[in-house]
Amino acid sequence: MDLTLTKQQEQILEAVGALLERHAGHERAMELSPESAYDTELAQALAEAGFLDVALGDETGPLEAALIAHEVAQKVGTVSYAASALVVPMLLGESVEGPATLARMPAEAPLRFGPHARTVLIDAGDEALRLSVGPEDWEPVPTRGLGWPLARLKPGSVDRAESLGAGSGERLRSWWRVALTLETAGAMKGALDTTVEYVKNRIQFNKPIGEFQAVQHRLAHCAVLIEGSRWLGLEAAYKEAPADLAAVAATHATGAADLVMRESHQLHGAIGFTREYRLHTWTQRLPALMRELGGPTTHRRATTDEYFSSEKLEERLAAAASE
Repeated sequence: MDLTLTKQQEQILEAVGALLERHAGHERAMELSPESAYDTELAQALAEAGFLDVALGDETGPLEAALIAHEVAQKVGTVSYAASALVVPMLLGESVEGPATLARMPAEAPLRFGPHARTVLIDAGDEALRLSVGPEDWEPVPTRGLGWPLARLKPGSVDRAESLGAGSGERLRSWWRVALTLETAGAMKGALDTTVEYVKNRIQFNKPIGEFQAVQHRLAHCAVLIEGSRWLGLEAAYKEAPADLAAVAATHATGAADLVMRESHQLHGAIGFTREYRLHTWTQRLPALMRELGGPTTHRRATTDEYFSSEKLEERLAAAASE
């Protein structure tokens, strides 16, 4: 499979990059963080430019939406792009107004973007549920520096949810894993870029510490893990989120996130553990992403189920025999 970007995709990313340069970034994220605010300005800019509708476009699709989701995460945009512009349209076949968020039954955990979400998609096992919500359905939750506004659904809210039918739960989980992969990869890339810039300028023993081979090896390891996460997520989006590819992508990305987070902070030295320093803009989001939808253990179990069940092995053997 050739995932070389087309001219149109390059132009989309160029336009998205210019938009994010104006409306997102470290300073904007820090400005919003104390108030746990949703970036309505960025969301409006993305909508006006047509970037919220690319997943179902005539000449674009989920791959283009996945590319944009990665860029938004890398620029620490405080908007629900991955859920609203990738997961929702691919599951529902239509776009919805307002931000969306994703939950698992019993839907009691704090949800990212909850205070501002107007649609909640809920993993209820075999089926997915769709719930339309308003401000009255939410209980605020302290963010504790996680980088996003959080809220919890009030008891009884889920009772109004409508089922999307048998089998929709697996489709929701698959697209959710694709979205998580790209958001995690984007946040890791932002942390790595910040770290690379730091080691280029941090002088020790009369030379930048980035010239030491041990530092270069550690950064290279992180870069390989991040690029692997990104490409696995894009491949899964391109193939419309088959359960096995989505599970593998999420397993790889969430497994890499812990190492990238630790390495980026350690290579910064003491300043890397200072809350006011810009590195936290990206790394503070990684723990929540790593644990969403059950975390790495759940993704690994799904990978095992998809690849090594007797039914799946028979399918793969039959496909190999026919080639």
